[in-house]
Amino acid sequence: MNVLPVFGFGVLLTTAYLIGSVPFGLVIGKVFFGVDVRLHGSGNVGTTNVFRVLGKRAGVAVLACDMLKGYVPAALAAALFHPWWAIFIAAAPVVGHIYSIFLKGRGGKGIATGAAVVLALVPLVFLIVVTVWIVLLLTTRYVSVASLAAASLVPVLAYVFDEPTPYKIAGVLVAIVVWWAHRSNIRRLLRGEENRVKTLWSSRRDSATGGQEEA
Repeated sequence: MNVLPVFGFGVLLTTAYLIGSVPFGLVIGKVFFGVDVRLHGSGNVGTTNVFRVLGKRAGVAVLACDMLKGYVPAALAAALFHPWWAIFIAAAPVVGHIYSIFLKGRGGKGIATGAAVVLALVPLVFLIVVTVWIVLLLTTRYVSVASLAAASLVPVLAYVFDEPTPYKIAGVLVAIVVWWAHRSNIRRLLRGEENRVKTLWSSRRDSATGGQEEA
């Protein structure tokens, strides 16, 4: 095997993980707002907690950054490598986001970053999954329920649309990782303690009940 492709794979894989490990929720909170989001709300560095603690502008900025750090490595991997190689690079930023080297193995839930990876590899699947996520979020007002359902749908749609086998397998593995990362949310859902997000038609009182939701 040619050494150059192997070296390039190793460099991109490592870079993808390191980029994925950057906790943009923490960085943006501290640099622009002087707030450590780990000390507020759910204590999570992900988009949902940033929206809750710092508001829409910060939340949108973190969402964009978390998606970019997933999309760019996945798109490059898909363009440069065979799918069997590409899936490892594509998964690296998601793993980095959930198990950040900069946060001693802690991190977010990987939903925004994972969604961007799906967008880069299988755009049609992404459109359907995002639509389902939005519908579930608006109807249940649980970010965790929408996220778990969306993650579960990715491998199913990959099989329905007969995507490359590596993408099908990666979809299953990523779904498992997302469910594992949401295990605390699942426990709160079972206890009826999961927090709901606010909508235009939800009451302030209802949105304030229950436990803190992490995403």
